[in-house]
Amino acid sequence: MSSNIRAEKKQSSSSSPVTSLPEEVVVDILARVPRHDYPRVSLVSKYFRSLVSSPEIYARRSSLGCTEYFLYVVLFDWDDRVNRLYTFRWKGNGNSSCLVLIPGLPDIPRDGSYVAVGSRIYVFCGRMTSSAFFIDCASSHTVQHLPRMPFPMSDIVADDNGGRSYVFGYHGTDQKYSHAMLVFNTETQMWEDGMTKPGDVYAYRSLVVMAGKMYMMESHNSYVYDPKISKWETDEKLSSKFWDHKACVVDDVLYFYDWSDKELRGYDPEHECWVVVNGLDDFLAEMRRVGCYLTRTVSYAGKLVLFSHRYEINGEICCAKILLERRNGGQIWGKVDQWCDHGLIAGDFSITKSLDVVL
Repeated sequence: MSSNIRAEKKQSSSSSPVTSLPEEVVVDILARVPRHDYPRVSLVSKYFRSLVSSPEIYARRSSLGCTEYFLYVVLFDWDDRVNRLYTFRWKGNGNSSCLVLIPGLPDIPRDGSYVAVGSRIYVFCGRMTSSAFFIDCASSHTVQHLPRMPFPMSDIVADDNGGRSYVFGYHGTDQKYSHAMLVFNTETQMWEDGMTKPGDVYAYRSLVVMAGKMYMMESHNSYVYDPKISKWETDEKLSSKFWDHKACVVDDVLYFYDWSDKELRGYDPEHECWVVVNGLDDFLAEMRRVGCYLTRTVSYAGKLVLFSHRYEINGEICCAKILLERRNGGQIWGKVDQWCDHGLIAGDFSITKSLDVVL
């Protein structure tokens, strides 16, 4: 028991019989309570407030299999021209779903890259800086700065692969740029190694991880990096579609909405082929009818979520949850589980990044 929790328990012991129980019993009880009830639990006493924000309770939730997924979204506010972090609250009927601002955070860099690892969101700042920090979603969204990058980078993309965050971009001056890669170990909280190599400067538009490999897209081509053998390859089949930053991965399949062909597509790296997700023709036609555009796919708790803007309502953001089924012969079928066609937030926003956080 930490000293802070011990002190809070002593102060609360006279007001609640629960505090007379051993702490491991209280933690075991609270770990089974749904995470969305923790704000109300924290109002009971300072002792309970300390417990529900402690590392012990999240470790116990994990061991009991009581962890839950929460979707966080980085939105760019066109009025203030800044990025802000929101959490997505999906209600059962969809009609009261909304995006809720996380207050009190430092500036979220517009040119940064964001990676969710467990209950933390790692922020790697761009535009030739060396700064990085993480947001601990389990501890009231507290912020802690990371060791500075070994060298500054710009135009970066990043993602987690087995407890290591790979950061790709470029490094150098206006006269001489190099491709660059850095690796941050989220277990040791240390930078492990780095790599630079001369080459033509191009900006990576997207990075995803499938089956332990890193898949990146730049303006014209897609590349695959295998960190186990430090090998780069081109992927001509993946390059045939412009999947960019509006794509996501669910069960090692990449999904994106192909606006030119008006289809939801999936790429299976095992079979190196693109497929159309079947069963969604009527729903996608309805999305187009109501004026949805800038549709992007998001991975959330093993399911696929579509976020879209709507032309006629000042670009407001709406969403849909899609259940996926892989069938024999490589077919993928989708079914709309929930559809929220009203605005999730008031104002002029665009989606920068979505993050699947485990609490």
